[in-house]
Amino acid sequence: MQSNTTRSNRKERVGVVISDKMDKTITVQIDRVMHHPVYNRSIRKATKFKAHDEKNEAKLGDVVRIQETRPLSKTKRWRLVEVVKRSAATVELKPVEAEKPPVEKEG
Repeated sequence: MQSNTTRSNRKERVGVVISDKMDKTITVQIDRVMHHPVYNRSIRKATKFKAHDEKNEAKLGDVVRIQETRPLSKTKRWRLVEVVKRSAATVELKPVEAEKPPVEKEG
């Protein structure tokens, strides 16, 4: 066994977060364009990966980089490396209070 093992040979992918509803887990969709062997057309293919997000920092719509790792659960074999680009939808918005119409007193 080598004492100087590195993690540089692990696969990395860049994709978009399509779900962040689970605790410490995100679902990342990776899109690719392939050439159809018979019809000679470009086809979009999408693959979904579950990735471990320890700090729950990735939000819906973010572009993230994930890296291959040991199996963490039945379906989770990737971990979040970094958030490449934040989504415009992740900005926290305060709810606007609706203005109440003035109450007119009779009399």
